[in-house]
Order: sequence, then C-alpha cells, then structure tokens
Amino acid sequence: MAVIVHPRTDKAPATADLERWRNVPAAIVADVSKGAALVDPDIRPLCPAAQQPRLFGRAVTVKCSAPDFGAVLWSLDLVRKGDVLVIDAQGHRDHAMIGGILGAHLRRLGAAGIVCDGAVRDVMELAAWDDFSVFSRHVTPRGPTALDQGEVNGVVSIGGRQVSPGDLVIGDDDGLVVLSDDMIRTLIAAAEEKLSLEDKWIKSLEAGTSVNATFGLK
Repeated sequence: MAVIVHPRTDKAPATADLERWRNVPAAIVADVSKGAALVDPDIRPLCPAAQQPRLFGRAVTVKCSAPDFGAVLWSLDLVRKGDVLVIDAQGHRDHAMIGGILGAHLRRLGAAGIVCDGAVRDVMELAAWDDFSVFSRHVTPRGPTALDQGEVNGVVSIGGRQVSPGDLVIGDDDGLVVLSDDMIRTLIAAAEEKLSLEDKWIKSLEAGTSVNATFGLK
C-alpha cells in the first residue's frame, strides 16, 4: 500500500475572525464550544507549565500506520509558514512518528508546531525551542521502522476530535482545541464576551467585592 497524498487546497487566507482567535486561551474555546472543540487532555505539551510556547495555526493532517511514518515524510513538502503538523498515529506508543531532525526542518519552514496522537522522540531538542510548540500523547526513544504507508491531508482523528486540513489548532498549557471554519466564524463573539466577563470578575475580586456579589450567587 502506497502513501496517499491529497493535494493541498488552502482555505481562505487569514481573516479578521481568524486573527481575533490568536490570543484566546484554550480554556475559553473549550467553554464556548461546550467541549466540542476539545482534544483529549492526555495529549500534552512537552514543556512544563509556563514554558510551553503557544500553538496557533492551520492543520496539515497526517494519518500514520505506525510503526510506518511514510505519510509524515510526504507531508513535509506541503507545510507552509504558520502551519501545524497534526499526526494521527492512533495513540501508538511504541514507535515515535517524528523527532528532532524533522522537527527542526519544520521549524526552518516556519511551522508553528506539531500535534501527535502517538509518540515523539528527541524531546530535549523539541522542547528547547521557544518559537515551536509540540504536543504529544507519548514519548519513546524507539523510531519508526517503515516509510511506505499512510495518508496526507485527509480527515483524521486526534484524541477523539475530528480534524480536517486547514482547521485552526490552538494549544497552551491547559491543552488543545481545534476549530472548524464554521466554529471560527460563529464562536468568536462568545469567546470575546467570555474573556470580557472573566476580566470583570477579576477586577471585582481585586477590588474587594465578595464572591457572592461578584458571581451573583442566589
């Protein structure tokens, strides 16, 4: 079986709505999407809290038949600046699908980072970059053993969340969320409203207002 590579079909260029999401935390996205955007919390950032670079970019999707990582190799020539390489390895833990060499190549291309529902390796190198973010379910020193199978730029499943090419991936210390184009358009107002509400709560508590009054408890 050969690697299936679907041609890249870029979605509309960055819009005002897309840019409005740039500084929205993953927790806010999870709240306003009622959990629909949430990726399995077991897929975690490599870096400790407060050291993980924020992840924000459009998805280039890969489905691997681990321990075969052929689709990862084929995907790299499709990656452009600001993209996130999203690897569906079905949670496979025994063979890393990407490591320092290809991670460094993606960084040189200007990619925003990697999400792997599987394993990565060379984590000392991957975690050292403050401009490149990596999220993974597992870490293992053992590499892949073949490069002949998989699919590039198809619909994949990452931690129970369906991801299509071009979807918006947001990741921070709390975890990962993925927004479809429809969600990008329809949820931004609610996200900004929630941010404003939280800011009011913070200012109210800092001013000495009681919790009861701040949150309108009955």
